Amino acid sequence: MRKRMVIGNWKMHGGLVDNEKLLDSIIDGLEGLPANQYAVCVPYPYLPSVQNTLKNTNVLWGAQNVSQYDKGAYTGEVSVSMLNDFGCTFVIIGHSERRALYGENNDIVAEKYMAVQRAGLIPILCVGETLEQRDQGITEQIIQEQLMTVVNKAGVESLSKSVIAYEPVWAIGTGKTATPEQAQEVHGFIRNSVGGRINNIAKELTILYGGSVKGNNASELFAMPDIDGGLIGGASLIASDFVAICNALSN
Repeated sequence: MRKRMVIGNWKMHGGLVDNEKLLDSIIDGLEGLPANQYAVCVPYPYLPSVQNTLKNTNVLWGAQNVSQYDKGAYTGEVSVSMLNDFGCTFVIIGHSERRALYGENNDIVAEKYMAVQRAGLIPILCVGETLEQRDQGITEQIIQEQLMTVVNKAGVESLSKSVIAYEPVWAIGTGKTATPEQAQEVHGFIRNSVGGRINNIAKELTILYGGSVKGNNASELFAMPDIDGGLIGGASLIASDFVAICNALSN
């Protein structure tokens, strides 16, 4: 049975005092819910304090990016071994903002994905189309290119130790949300694409939806057969909203 998850992406937000308040409220709100289904991916500087706060709770943690290189003269970069020092479980790879703002193409994303797995961490591989690409009718082509670059480099078997996040770029931080049916269509396409290679991996693959998920639309999205939870942006910064989304998953 494939795992269902809600993972928060704080992006470039946070502060030591505010983080503590947010996490304390999330921990209290998720008390009694299953362990290993909820996580937050936070900015690098906050990993030590987040680790200290979340250890021995039912909330996991991770990073939002990582270098594809293990070590070396790469000023400003962070390696997978550094993330391991702070107990990370997950690393977000290929988020649309990294692709669009920092020039991370499919090959770079695949290299980072493999580096994460070599370190024993779990990559959250983001795929998704822009509004222009959707309007052109090439959503499936774009998703296929993003996904299969990783599969061709790392092997389809690697997906058994990863999470996929479908994030329609036009629905991130815009207030627009793909309808459950639109999201399900792409999620089903992703699962079928993997199933064309190895069906048993496709059946167990966790595919999250990431695009303006809120407490008031999470239940409808999560009810779709191929949507296994959410990668949550803005709502992960508000404890009551994040908890509501987590409850929607558990219900």
